[in-house]
Parts: sequence; C-alpha cells; structure tokens
Amino acid sequence: MTNVPFLLLIEDDDAIRTALELSLSRQGHRVATAATGEDGLKLLREQRPDLIVLDVMLPGIDGFEVCRRIRRTDQLPIILLTARNDDIDVVVGLESGADDYVVKPVQGRVLDARIRAVLRRGEREANDAASFGSLVIDRAAMTVTKNGEDLQLTPTELRLLLELSRRPGQALSRQQLLRLVWEHDYLGDSRLVDACVQRLRAKVEDVPSSPTLIRTVRGVGYRLDAPA
Repeated sequence: MTNVPFLLLIEDDDAIRTALELSLSRQGHRVATAATGEDGLKLLREQRPDLIVLDVMLPGIDGFEVCRRIRRTDQLPIILLTARNDDIDVVVGLESGADDYVVKPVQGRVLDARIRAVLRRGEREANDAASFGSLVIDRAAMTVTKNGEDLQLTPTELRLLLELSRRPGQALSRQQLLRLVWEHDYLGDSRLVDACVQRLRAKVEDVPSSPTLIRTVRGVGYRLDAPA
C-alpha cells in the first residue's frame, strides 16, 4: 500500500457516490468509483485498490455476490455499506467475506475512520514468530503457514489471529477483540467477531466444525490453543 490509500467505491446512488468520493478525497484518499457490481469487478481487474467500499443494494449483481466473487480470488479488505442495521443483511454480508460494515446514512469521517482502522490491520509488527502445531505465524513477514503452505488471509483475519496468538490459552471476550481488531465496540457488533472466527477456522483448522486451535469459551469469547 502506498502512503495515499487507493479505494474502490462501488455505489449506485449518484448523490451518495459523489458525496463519499469528495469526502474521502478530502480525507487524503485516492478514489475510483463504479455504479454497478459488474463495473466494480471490471475496475478491480484493471487496478489494484487497497480497500473496497461496497454498497449492498446494487442493480444487477448485489453487493453480497460481488463480495463472494472477490473472495474467491482475492483477500483485499472490504467494507460494506448497508441501508439499515438489519441482522440478516449484516450476517449475510459478513459471511460473504466483508471485514466491516457501516450503516447508511454514512458520514464521511466515520467511514474514513473505519477505512484507516481496517488498513492498519495489515501493517507489519515486531520481528518474532509463534507456532501452534503445524500453524506458524510470522509477525515480521505478516504471513501464516500451515504444514509449510502459505494461507491466504484477509487483513482482518490476520489481525484477529495475531491478537489471539499474543495471548495463547487466554480467553478474550468479543468486546476485547472488537477493540483490538476492529477498534470499536458498538453494541451488536459482536457479529463481526463471530463471522471472522468462522472464516478463520475454515482456513486454519483441520476440521473447522471441530476446532482444536481457535476454541470457543462459552459465555466469554475465544482463545487460541496449541493442539494437544
């Protein structure tokens, strides 16, 4: 990522798209825009944004499907724009692979803060590594391998794994993880944690439905254990 973040904004409403493009540009971002999911996917193939801001309700293929298609081949961070704080919309969006969401009407400064928080998740850390069985986390290179093979994690998945790995065997609550990873702890956002854990388990566990690394601590949250 360059010093000036490059964003791809996919939003069909002309007024909202123009207002967000102007606001984000004033906040120091470079912004490319698209009005449909198809055009957004085409721009993604032609350019390499640092992050995608994606509206859920799009003509043609909706934001959920755009998110799924991106996740088949790419781990770029994605923030969804939702028209309402609806449980189904939020859960479907997070399960589709989104890193975060913002409810409309969107304030430019709020969106900018979320964008910068997501981008910080991919920044390099101290020069050390941690092993959990066949899982190796290299904090200097910001890579994760399992059985010697690189795992493709989103910045949010990687940050969540890093935070858990710093405290092996220690249960972290969902609110703690929201503050550490997402940098916010708004009521109801525990869905962000649960969805991200589910996606992460699918990549790091031998049997995601019976996890031995990322364990659920009932009534608390999650912890990272080395396998017995």
